[in-house]
Amino acid sequence: MNIEAFQNRVLPAKNKLFRFALRFLGNEEEAKDVVQEVFIRVWNGREQMNEVQNWEAWCMRITKNLSLDRIRTLARKQTHPLETGYDVRQETLSPHESTEIQESMNRVNQFIAALPEKQRQVIHLRDVEGYSYNEICEILELDMNQVKVNLFRARNAVREKLMKINAYGL
Repeated sequence: MNIEAFQNRVLPAKNKLFRFALRFLGNEEEAKDVVQEVFIRVWNGREQMNEVQNWEAWCMRITKNLSLDRIRTLARKQTHPLETGYDVRQETLSPHESTEIQESMNRVNQFIAALPEKQRQVIHLRDVEGYSYNEICEILELDMNQVKVNLFRARNAVREKLMKINAYGL
């Protein structure tokens, strides 16, 4: 088959092939891709075309097979637009966010270091080390009320100092 035979026998069927592929796929872009692939396959196999009696039927069969393959491929991929239901989060912090967090933690550590001894020990054991109230009572040999009062005062002092710094410029 030469280019003239291809243009006269195969290309006139392009609209039929497109409509046939569109019926299967329901997507114009996918149907256009299938028709283009049909033409490529027909052109690449033009040496064996002497045995083909009905060009249009043969092209329709290739269109059907490629459309079914495309449906299977699309079903496996199952891609969805990102804005429909996927929560995309950044895994790492930006340098700005990382620096800001580090500065805040340094301030909190400075505020804790400036607390009275008992308050500093209680807040460290509870909020940093994660000990329970009963364990803190045993470690520091204090009663429960003293632990709770010292923790409350320590947290309030740190909170007030942070609020003063963060409220600056409002």
